[in-house]
Amino acid sequence: MPIYVQHEVLGRIPDVFNAEAIWQAPGLSLFSRRPLLRDLLERCPREHKGRAATRCFSHVTLMLPQEDVDDDYHLTRGARARDLAQTLTVLHQKDFGDLLGNDQVRYDVIGMPSLAPGEIEVKFGHAVYLPAPDEKILYNVSVSRDSAIWQPVCPIYPNQRLALIGGDDGNASFAAPGWLFGGDGAILIINDGPDSPPIVQMRPKDAFECRFDPRTGYYTIKSARGGIDETGATARLLLKVTRSASAPMPAPMPADPAPGIQLSVTKQAPKSAAATAPAVWQSRSGTTHAGRPTSTAHIARADQADMTALPMMPARPANKPGESDATYAPLAQQRISLVALALPRLSRYRDTGAQALELPFNRSLSLSADGQSAISFSINAADELHASTAAGRQRISTPSAFTPVDGRAIALLPAAPQMADRYCATLCLPQPVSAPVATGVRFVFGRSSPMLAALRLLDSPRFLQRADGASSADRIGLSRNAFSFEATPQGLKIGRLAATQALYHLDDKLAFVASISEASAEAPYLLPAGHHLVAGHYVLRFDA
Repeated sequence: MPIYVQHEVLGRIPDVFNAEAIWQAPGLSLFSRRPLLRDLLERCPREHKGRAATRCFSHVTLMLPQEDVDDDYHLTRGARARDLAQTLTVLHQKDFGDLLGNDQVRYDVIGMPSLAPGEIEVKFGHAVYLPAPDEKILYNVSVSRDSAIWQPVCPIYPNQRLALIGGDDGNASFAAPGWLFGGDGAILIINDGPDSPPIVQMRPKDAFECRFDPRTGYYTIKSARGGIDETGATARLLLKVTRSASAPMPAPMPADPAPGIQLSVTKQAPKSAAATAPAVWQSRSGTTHAGRPTSTAHIARADQADMTALPMMPARPANKPGESDATYAPLAQQRISLVALALPRLSRYRDTGAQALELPFNRSLSLSADGQSAISFSINAADELHASTAAGRQRISTPSAFTPVDGRAIALLPAAPQMADRYCATLCLPQPVSAPVATGVRFVFGRSSPMLAALRLLDSPRFLQRADGASSADRIGLSRNAFSFEATPQGLKIGRLAATQALYHLDDKLAFVASISEASAEAPYLLPAGHHLVAGHYVLRFDA
């Protein structure tokens, strides 16, 4: 693997702010000189032809003992550090001017607590970049272990070509919090400018598995050798690259005139209005529009017909004397499923003393009240949404998706505008809970009704926190007798029983259809099969 970051420790220097002592030792004897900054840049050129250097590195990060940097800030407001960077820039331009071309020389002086007095570290290389004073961020890179708690890693600027992310910022451009893969592995991000999507690759390639999911908008990185984390789950790291709100939008990609090539575009769903993810253009050959390989394998399959072969049915034998074709079956039953939880605005229920609603999910992503949770969602009295995992607690927004365990995801959708006065989000359950209902019989759903009680998952004092203790979350938003329903071949006939009970009709895609205000047993509201009814915290689907 090529060296993307040159990281060296210089010998002890009495005055760490002496630019000449850092750049080159006095004297002409090559054997008596210590390897200082000028020697390191000369020995490690950016480009060379044979043994002759044709281009040198121009961006250098200088790390000094933290105590010296703090003293300089206290006494001179950082003047000595600024003078050091300016003097080294002049020396760099003077000695390597013919190898710079159009590159600007930039130095950055920072403090490092791990350095001993008089010790200096330098970092330069292909993946070391220092932005210009007026250069704005193009992308923000963050990592997560559970898709809920995201920790920032680094920015990427428009003119920054490479960024190397690893577990140690000494051997990489940046260190990723929670790095799982030791010192040999690293993430390489290649940036070809604002009009091209960033490319994510692993180093070394054959040691890692890196996949991009366009639905969630982040990469999942695993070791090809396997391994488990401290919880016993598969060790993985999630990587997200989001475009900065201040970055210019990419120019539209021209259509490919070549015949027979089908292009598909994959766009990461924006987490918020301020973050828009890059698009990945890819052809059937598995390369991007510009011919570069990517870790996304999103290939159009429109030419394959979705056909199912059916076996030949044998001829039905004739009935015996006394037999008929009649079939005896039990009473026909339909099903009602709880597919999502409508998260209420607790600010509407301040007079009840409601302070927080917390919904913990275990590793199978089922709602759990035993205290062992992989991820937990909560709402406070100010209607703020938070996600909590073993990594910490972080405020979240909608829409977003979370994969605290492999293979299963929890989606958080925004509430429809017509329901936003009562609800702040819709939490889709990875595993819907179903219950059968007989047709032709009218039942009642509510706090006091045993019918469909198995679907009222929040009927427990575990979830709702109040000023005077805990109580069932169903006591806010759900009446004792909320509505009546009857399953029929035409759909679910709804009757509104409580005048204060809000009922909403959502279609099969959870899009708002209507607010059910007038409905009774004599003039019921008809809910088609596959559509949803929102009552209290529950989003119920009628399955014919």
